[in-house]
Amino acid sequence: MSGENHVYKAIADVTAEMSKEGIAKGRKNQQQGYSFRGIDEVLNALSPVLSKHKLVILPRMTERECVERQSKNGGVIFYVTVKAEFDFVSAVDGSKHTVSTYGEAMDSADKATNKAMSAAYKYAAFQTFCIPTEGDNDADATTHDVAPKVPPEKLTAERKEFIVKMLLEADTPEKLKAIKDQAKAECQRFGDEAAYKEIINAVKAAKTKKESK
Repeated sequence: MSGENHVYKAIADVTAEMSKEGIAKGRKNQQQGYSFRGIDEVLNALSPVLSKHKLVILPRMTERECVERQSKNGGVIFYVTVKAEFDFVSAVDGSKHTVSTYGEAMDSADKATNKAMSAAYKYAAFQTFCIPTEGDNDADATTHDVAPKVPPEKLTAERKEFIVKMLLEADTPEKLKAIKDQAKAECQRFGDEAAYKEIINAVKAAKTKKESK
């Protein structure tokens, strides 16, 4: 084995062995009724084979994103995405190969990150060792009903017209500045900063029209 990277032989040997045994779909999604392979099934099947061929898998999470969503019944669901790197390391000569993948999961409590990490590990193993996954959506045992995203509110046309009127009627620089600051803060609160520009442009247009008469 001198001069060779043993890690690739180990990966090939594990792949050959897993192609004979496979990993049974030992769990069932209670909501939608399909079977899937859980992380426990993957670890139970891989652990003795990895040990036999002196191959270890060392994970690390390099990115994590968490978004709060609302369920259809009004509860909170945490949607987590992780980017993970897995070092496949040969215990024979220390050679390694790194695999990068993503994991996604939802949970209504504090397990979304754990589930996402498990999903990333599962698919790194599935893809590296060519484990068939036909019909396996890896949705864990629970399917969450997520409410559709509600588009952010925006300032109504009536509110913008009112702010323009207030700015035009401001009779001191102090009042003008105070109304501008309040209008800008209100637009930012709605996430509608374009509305502030629209208001200022409307004020300028009204003043220009008045001066031209």
